[in-house]
Amino acid sequence: MRWVIGALGVATGLWGAVLVLPLVSVNLVLWFVAGPIAHDVLLAPLYAGFGLLVARRVPEPWRAAVLVGGTLTGVLGLLAVPLLWRPFAGGPNPGLADRDYPLGLLVAVGVTWSVVLAVALARRGRSPGGRDKRPHAGR
Repeated sequence: MRWVIGALGVATGLWGAVLVLPLVSVNLVLWFVAGPIAHDVLLAPLYAGFGLLVARRVPEPWRAAVLVGGTLTGVLGLLAVPLLWRPFAGGPNPGLADRDYPLGLLVAVGVTWSVVLAVALARRGRSPGGRDKRPHAGR
């Protein structure tokens, strides 16, 4: 059974290669080559350094929220690159709505970090076990 599944996977991969051959261009090669290189050389070390900095400098109640906020900011930035790059690379895409993409990115990042702040403030007085460390009123 394993051989059948493997053969189907290889056949599917070969069929995909046959379909993509007419579309091969310099841009496609750059996309498949430059993307992983940019990730491995630039982004992965940057985010590893961010994670180490957060782990060493950010207090425990804030740490997880800041790491999630940093990760979401990076993902939003990566998703926005083609839309932010478009004006410099040949004009607008007629299939996309005419929007202010830099403003949209700033709003999304602002909302992300507002939620990070709210979550971190909510967790500030709680212990990791879920019990509130603050003194209870009236006791």
